[in-house]
Amino acid sequence: MSVTDPDMAVAPIAAAIGEPARARMLYSLVDGRARTSTELAIVAGVTPSTASVHLQRLKTQRLVKMVIQGKHRYYALERADVAAALEALSVLAGASSTAVAPPTPHRLRDARTCYDHIAGTLGVLLYDRFVSLGWVSAPSRSDAAVDVTASGQRGFEALGIDLAATRALRRRFAFACLDWSERRPHLGGALGAAVLDLARRRRWIAQDLDSRALRVTAEGRREMLSRFSVDVSRRHDVTTAR
Repeated sequence: MSVTDPDMAVAPIAAAIGEPARARMLYSLVDGRARTSTELAIVAGVTPSTASVHLQRLKTQRLVKMVIQGKHRYYALERADVAAALEALSVLAGASSTAVAPPTPHRLRDARTCYDHIAGTLGVLLYDRFVSLGWVSAPSRSDAAVDVTASGQRGFEALGIDLAATRALRRRFAFACLDWSERRPHLGGALGAAVLDLARRRRWIAQDLDSRALRVTAEGRREMLSRFSVDVSRRHDVTTAR
């Protein structure tokens, strides 16, 4: 039998998924968020050193990938079809995964600055909205460059952002910055900084004097909802309006 036969190719992947600790790790990543090896060790109920061995096995089988953001290292599913396969297995097994709650203070998780751009739930939802509006492209990995489309050019400039001047700055123009509390991307780079500056100038948000936490003003709540369908009317429950 050839080593290229489907059953021979599938067997190592099935074995990697089939170990209970690794299965728990994988299912905790189905929600699309990235997690640290420490968090995955807790999910799996194993020691950090054992978790590292398991994660290496999953990486070898191309089930997970490492995402580096600054000094932090996170793990995420390698690609969308891994999540689809895991969900299909859940249907067969009648299983459900348990969500992992990041240990982040609510004030910082709702909205905060990440260097000079908006992070937290608000930052992630705004980025998702820019993607859904077709203003920016969605890169396949975190820290990758984000492109602004023709409609995005019109949209950002209608908001009052000078894209030509923003592109001329000596820094990265726009990229998908992995959010450390939401574990999904928000908009980073010069464009992300321009969005934060705009929100401050228009008094949509205000920053706490003693922290990086951002507070959405009454005007900001109205503008976020009318312009982007992002509802921030309820504290600690920022959502995308339907």
